[in-house]
Amino acid sequence: MNSLLAWVNMPLGVWLACSAVLMLGAFVQRATGFGLAVVGAPLLLMLEPRLVPVVLVLFGFTVSLLMVRHYWQEIRMDAIGIALIGRLPGNALGIWLLLTAPLVVLEKLIAAIVLFAVIVTLFRFHPPVNRVTLFLAGVLSGIFGTVAAIGGPPIVLLMHGFPPDRLRGNLAAFFILTSLLTLTTLAFAGQVSAWHFKLALTFLPAVLIGNGLADAVAHRLDRRLLQGASLGLCTLAALGLLI
Repeated sequence: MNSLLAWVNMPLGVWLACSAVLMLGAFVQRATGFGLAVVGAPLLLMLEPRLVPVVLVLFGFTVSLLMVRHYWQEIRMDAIGIALIGRLPGNALGIWLLLTAPLVVLEKLIAAIVLFAVIVTLFRFHPPVNRVTLFLAGVLSGIFGTVAAIGGPPIVLLMHGFPPDRLRGNLAAFFILTSLLTLTTLAFAGQVSAWHFKLALTFLPAVLIGNGLADAVAHRLDRRLLQGASLGLCTLAALGLLI
């Protein structure tokens, strides 16, 4: 283990804490449709800032691949197509922020994004769903997803009226496509290195365990209670970044 952690240049305690965060995030995302980055970004930023956003994007892609096979019949590309177009300028703005903003500014921005995600999830606003709102949601998703890997909340804001399985399926499909787009954008900007992939391999078992546990037991849990607990945790972490 020590030689493995020396290989990725990370202390054992930090690695264990990050593994626990990613396991919890994978559990929440598989159980509720999204949440890996909302739970993970503020906590990982405090534990090891180098993991945000690249490693979170990699695992958002991984968990979405595992999810989409269960819900592929529910996917409606017309529901996410315009939002995908909006991701292009959103990703460009997100990269500009990553390259130009100091870390302290990015921490505050990520905290604000997390709190936005919490508000969207709790209060269930009802904006109109049309081409304009889908495009704007895609732009915001691109900014949020590139800066913090939290691209889901703007889309959830428009899709929350979907039946649960359709919501999960469409979010999973959206995350697969947008994760690839975000990773490509980050790579062109020089933000992705071999170190990220090495480190991701060491965390992969934790993510798979979290996903597998959710498969096994999430249907027995109160979804609102699970979501409330995870939102409370990431709210505290976001407030910690703001203080």
